[in-house]
Amino acid sequence: MTFYLKDIPLEEAKKLFQNALNEAGLWGTLGVERLNIDENCVGRVLAEPVWALNSYPHYHSSAMDGFVLRSESTIGADTNDPVFLEVKPGIAKYVDTGDPIPSWADLVIPIELVEGYDAHGEIAKNPRSPKSILIRKAFSPWSHIRHMGEDIVATQLVLPAYHKLRAVDLGAIIASGNISIDVFRKPSVAIIPTGDELVKIGKELKEGDIIEFNSIVLAGQILSWGGIPERYPIIKDDFSDLCEAVNNAANMHDLVLINAGSSAGSEDYTSQVVEQLGDLLVHGIAIRPGHPVIMGTIKRQKEDPSSSCVPIIGVPGYPVSAALTGEIFVKELLYKWQGIEENALEEIDAVLSKRVVSPAGDDDYIRVVLGNVNKKTIAAQLPRGAGAITSMVKADGITVIPRGTQVFEAGQNVKVKSFGKIGDLNKTIFAIGSHDVSLDILAQYISKYDRRLISSNVGSLGGLIALNKGECHMCGTHLLDPAIGDYNVTYVKKYIKSLSVIIVSWLERQQGLIVKKGNPKHIIDLHDLIRDDIVYINRQKGAGTRVLLDYHLSKIGIDHEQIKGYDQEEYTHLSVAADVMSGRADCGLGIAAAAHALNLDFIPLYNERYDLVIPTKAYNGSLLEPLLDLMNNDDFKNGINKLPGYNTDQMGKIIAEI
Repeated sequence: MTFYLKDIPLEEAKKLFQNALNEAGLWGTLGVERLNIDENCVGRVLAEPVWALNSYPHYHSSAMDGFVLRSESTIGADTNDPVFLEVKPGIAKYVDTGDPIPSWADLVIPIELVEGYDAHGEIAKNPRSPKSILIRKAFSPWSHIRHMGEDIVATQLVLPAYHKLRAVDLGAIIASGNISIDVFRKPSVAIIPTGDELVKIGKELKEGDIIEFNSIVLAGQILSWGGIPERYPIIKDDFSDLCEAVNNAANMHDLVLINAGSSAGSEDYTSQVVEQLGDLLVHGIAIRPGHPVIMGTIKRQKEDPSSSCVPIIGVPGYPVSAALTGEIFVKELLYKWQGIEENALEEIDAVLSKRVVSPAGDDDYIRVVLGNVNKKTIAAQLPRGAGAITSMVKADGITVIPRGTQVFEAGQNVKVKSFGKIGDLNKTIFAIGSHDVSLDILAQYISKYDRRLISSNVGSLGGLIALNKGECHMCGTHLLDPAIGDYNVTYVKKYIKSLSVIIVSWLERQQGLIVKKGNPKHIIDLHDLIRDDIVYINRQKGAGTRVLLDYHLSKIGIDHEQIKGYDQEEYTHLSVAADVMSGRADCGLGIAAAAHALNLDFIPLYNERYDLVIPTKAYNGSLLEPLLDLMNNDDFKNGINKLPGYNTDQMGKIIAEI
């Protein structure tokens, strides 16, 4: 059965693919090759068991620097009645660690337990070459001797088949007398990027160009999973050229990956290529990101005793979708071919820091960062979208919202498959609240103190609510109370009920209108927002910047319904700046540093105080010690002051204890 852009469940798609490979004899190890033992064998999987050809050690050897002798010669020796022995063959002899034991001896006495004398009865100048030795203790036979075969006995099993080799295993194999091993063959994988919009790394970009880096990410994944990747040149959107490239790749490799062209657009040829050259099994899987995955097999043109076909996977073009496709499908296949047992990711219980909405019909893979707060693990969702490549870099793990479920509420318990950073969680400072560029500088500095800062940008109000629920270590906030003209204290008293907190001044910053370079629409202040030719981009509800905007709009008598774009929301100052730069909006209220970062113009309007709200217990604890130290670090503060619109003179000052 063939499916065309019809999203089918993940397990059904896997089963279709697996059955096809099984029928082709490709759902198992690929083959065996013999390797001479060297460091490159690490990570390979044994196809045959390794049996010991020799014993190790293959002779009785000394385990100490000392003297070999017969144990019976020490019988009765003690402090008051020592035994004197002449140093000569058959009676006593000095040996180094690892030296063979003479046939007449059955004991080694460590040199530090022996008193050596010269021919005149004086203490020997060289303790390793005395004429006689004095022993003040009796020893049992075979003391301090490594027996022949103590570690490995000839004919014994050293390592079983299907064992993935580690560095230490290589030593055992060589010690057992083997110089070569049989291992499963590494699979070779062709990666073919396709698309008219793709350009090579380093080429000057013009509008519409996309840097082709997915092939590097996929190749890196394949290397880490034991495969041998080959990255092909970019193939433009031409059906015949793509067919030719895929055909050639199928004759030379065990697996072909076509990156992009897997959707149903006019120039998405991947499914047609698979149909032309072989069998199209699946086109569309109910997962997000990554649903337009293609799977099939291609007929091999040259004769190959192992199989007459080659599996092919059409990998979606968006970076996160591409990487996730590798994790879900390619990794499993490469491990199967090499006889590797895949270790399941450690699964941990966590609490969501904010509400997550998901499409009902797909298994939704949500990337999260993790931190331990108040003896529970908090999971904060990273930016969504198949193109959010940085979300993969920052992610500590993945939680899956199963199809049929549309909402996971804030505070809901979820299972997170960890990427292996569990040890970092107790060193993680979890900040939830308003976005500020200075937190990125803080993250850089604090990493030098064996700490990690994770920021979840939900706005000032959202941060206070999370803090009250015990879901973060601190909250960044800049909420103006219009009634008194002061920041944060009123809101902290209103929303923080479950714990005592300390409000610490972090910095003062300028807020103003971010506009395009040169300010082509001659925007001056908030009055311009109601012009017919101006489109505004707003911050989300609960953000301090939005509270500030609404306050000043009310002061000058502007109704927000008069503003085009007021309901368009972003969660960070940099996102607002990006919208202005891209032309989505003409302006947005934000900080000067965000405008500067994207080479935009900035119209300063207001100065505001941005504070950190920290639970008293956390403030006095060891986790935040580096943070408090940095508040008095001139180098750190100077780094922030270099950004436009910032002042750190009051950094670290306690505003209030509540």
